[in-house]
Amino acid sequence: MEPKPSIEVDERLGQVLLAHARAAITEHLTGRRLPRPEDPRLDEPGATFVTLTEEGELRGCIGSVRAQRPLRQDVAENAIAAATRDPRFPPVTADELPLIRIEVSLLSPLEFLEFRDEEDLLAQLRPGIDGLMIFSGCNSATFLPQVWEEIPNPHHFLAALKLKAGLDPRRPARNLMAARYTVAKWKEPLPAGAVQ
Repeated sequence: MEPKPSIEVDERLGQVLLAHARAAITEHLTGRRLPRPEDPRLDEPGATFVTLTEEGELRGCIGSVRAQRPLRQDVAENAIAAATRDPRFPPVTADELPLIRIEVSLLSPLEFLEFRDEEDLLAQLRPGIDGLMIFSGCNSATFLPQVWEEIPNPHHFLAALKLKAGLDPRRPARNLMAARYTVAKWKEPLPAGAVQ
């Protein structure tokens, strides 16, 4: 089956989503309201991931893989969750806000894959393009396409994703299911004086 094309990167929409994410985090942490630009697409269902970095290091990442709520709500709630509820990090403080850089990824619909075994699954993946979500029983996990930058080897990519899902990366997972997706992503400019 021919893979679905990547979703279109629209700079106007990206700037709107980044502004909504920044405003949601600022209001949650400080009570101060920031202006939020409008776009009719914000009322359409959408699935986003919001990634926060500080001085080039991950500071939080939370998201949705299915479009089940309006885009404005999805990006705002994921932004607040990335700042305050990522279990890997302490909550972002108001003092950190000027140093935080926000990235918003807008996901295409999930495309479930048919495969004979894990080698066949790996052969279907497009490194650098596909995000991947795996399911095995009650276990599931996803990696955004950006993770290929850190783990370019497909075998290592799948092994790390299985580990994230609580599965043994050395053994074939039972009843493994997988879906891929693409993203359009936008990142804020670096804060003044910050490092990449």
